[in-house]
Amino acid sequence: MPIKILMPALSPTMEHGNLAKWLKNEGDIIKAGDVIAEIETDKATMEVEAVDEGVLAKILIPQGTDEVPVNALIAVLIEDGENESDLAEFITKESSAKPVSIVKADADKKQPETLSNVANSQPMPTSATPSSGRVFATPLARRVAAMDGISLANIIGSGPHGRIVKADIISSGQTKGKIFRHTEEFRLVPNNNMRKIIAKRLLESKLTVPHFYLSIDCMMDALLEARVQINNTLGEDKNKKLSVNDFVILAVAKALKDVPAANASWSDEAIKIYNNVDISIAVAIDGGLITPLIRNADQKDIIKVSSEMKDLAKRARENSLKPEEFQGGGFSISNLGMYGIKSFNAIVNPPQGCILAVGMSSKRAVVIEDRIEMRMVMDVNLSCDHRVVDGAIGARFLTAFKKYIESPILMFI
Repeated sequence: MPIKILMPALSPTMEHGNLAKWLKNEGDIIKAGDVIAEIETDKATMEVEAVDEGVLAKILIPQGTDEVPVNALIAVLIEDGENESDLAEFITKESSAKPVSIVKADADKKQPETLSNVANSQPMPTSATPSSGRVFATPLARRVAAMDGISLANIIGSGPHGRIVKADIISSGQTKGKIFRHTEEFRLVPNNNMRKIIAKRLLESKLTVPHFYLSIDCMMDALLEARVQINNTLGEDKNKKLSVNDFVILAVAKALKDVPAANASWSDEAIKIYNNVDISIAVAIDGGLITPLIRNADQKDIIKVSSEMKDLAKRARENSLKPEEFQGGGFSISNLGMYGIKSFNAIVNPPQGCILAVGMSSKRAVVIEDRIEMRMVMDVNLSCDHRVVDGAIGARFLTAFKKYIESPILMFI
């Protein structure tokens, strides 16, 4: 009997997947464990292994197909020596039982016609002024030229048969200082699976999670000095250099060890207090963001944290993280300080109870023992799910975090 190959659910939030590539062809002999396809999920591109053995008799969903529902029939195996006569009937029966609504890949999508597409599809530009002396131009091009007092005689047309179009007027160099509206008011960027999941989860968070926010300033002078001293011992290899974010991760880990009630999540039955310190770090990638995990961060030194974070961030941007490397965690960090953001509030990442928003460090005037001094100061804001973390717990966590940031030697003992 034919064996079904279905679109697998490769993550808990996956409802659809993009069939990026088939690695086997029809007629190939498949063994259990063979990698047969690459599937793009809402988080990454992952390889799919065959569970059964047989001959790949029919591929039903071609590579490059988007939005294939989970459990949709994508291919059929038959056992070696099995008769293919009943294959068509089997496929028809299975397909009609579970209709698949799919969107074809970019090759089948009709792209909106843009100015550049039109220009690329036209013949090579020729002079718009034939031997008769008449200038061929579109009415819009003539109107724009007349408004700006531009002569059409020396402009090369890129339209059909050398006709001058508006774009030729704009690109002629005679419109400096003039204002032109783009002919297309907007362009559409299709939402990929990752963006859809981000939208769904964050909307759910803002609608269902009772957020509250706590802020604190951290003096960064001692930490920045410690960073320079440590980096000076690591040689010239920039890949080994520590970032401020590495210290932030370790400080969060130590603070969660001191205040374990902040390392928690909500369920209707009970508040879950995590025994391990696994920290999710927001990393921006093409098309969205992902939160790779530093597991057992409280037990690692700053060098290990830095090395692991660099590796996770690199593979996150390459869409090559394994599911266990970005799923789970009890606490999140979002650091926009590197983008020059002074202060912001992040949205809690369910089911976690807290997320720390880290801003940039900047030199400010502060009062130290009745004296005004210039210090490097970093703003941090803690977003809390009030069902899980009360104000006092959040305040205790920030106090512990500030202690480690302002006295970084405490993180190393």
